[in-house]
Amino acid sequence: MVGACLKAAELLVAEGISAEVVDPRTLVPLDEETLVASVRKTGYAIVVDEGTRRFGVTGELASLVMEQAFDYLDAPVARIGAAAVPVPFSPTLELPTIPSVEQIVATAKALRS
Repeated sequence: MVGACLKAAELLVAEGISAEVVDPRTLVPLDEETLVASVRKTGYAIVVDEGTRRFGVTGELASLVMEQAFDYLDAPVARIGAAAVPVPFSPTLELPTIPSVEQIVATAKALRS
């Protein structure tokens, strides 16, 4: 999802909203310091994952941010994940089930309002 997040960040900059994209690369070990430093700097966090939103990576990363950077947040941590449906076999049907650039941009704008 890094590519989608970087594209969303470009679109947001064009609208006057600066966004920082952090790619943790690995979950074990997890670079907690970088994640927390980004939230402290920006005041916001959107966790984006191609996996399901519930019971997975997005929940764990959001929990980490809440535990270690709660006082720095200007809005709740937002999570964007795959739709809660079985993954379709067809690419045409699969694409609408995963997070999109448009979803990321809309979520970022909503957090700031």
